[in-house]
Amino acid sequence: MGATVTTVSSNGAYSFTKPNRESITLLAGLGVEGDVHAGVTVKHRSRIAQDPTQPNLRQVHLIHEELFIEVAQAGFEVAPGDLGENITTTGIDLLALPTGTVLRLGEEAEVEITGLRNPCLQIDAFQDGLLKQVVGRDDEGNIVRRAGIMSIVRTGGVVRPGDPIAVELPDGPHTPLERV
Repeated sequence: MGATVTTVSSNGAYSFTKPNRESITLLAGLGVEGDVHAGVTVKHRSRIAQDPTQPNLRQVHLIHEELFIEVAQAGFEVAPGDLGENITTTGIDLLALPTGTVLRLGEEAEVEITGLRNPCLQIDAFQDGLLKQVVGRDDEGNIVRRAGIMSIVRTGGVVRPGDPIAVELPDGPHTPLERV
């Protein structure tokens, strides 16, 4: 089985989790229709406080469902939408993809990966200790972020659970993902 969308989620109000939906509509250059984080400029509160004119590189948040299985082994219960993602995937190593990778979702939608989600303290407010499961350090002391990736919408379209995901890597050299 190839890469697949397992769940889609959105929320029109600021909250940490996002309810699951039957479908979401991606709007080119904006994000998820009706989602509080949709827009040309930043919508995350901490980013607005820094500079509200920054481009929104965090229009669509994707997380790999395999992460939920990993954190469950450490005693945490996390379901799709719980960490605020818009699209939950399976069968694809999102974190290993380079910046600029295009993901085709379903029949028409395309997102371009901009970087890694920077996990925040809200994750520990959701479940105490969970933040340490999704951010840590490697053997060289580098920060490792595992709470998904962020993207912008290149081509709009409807995305549903069960939709296939096709990957188009950018021309080389490939740049590893960094936090956005």
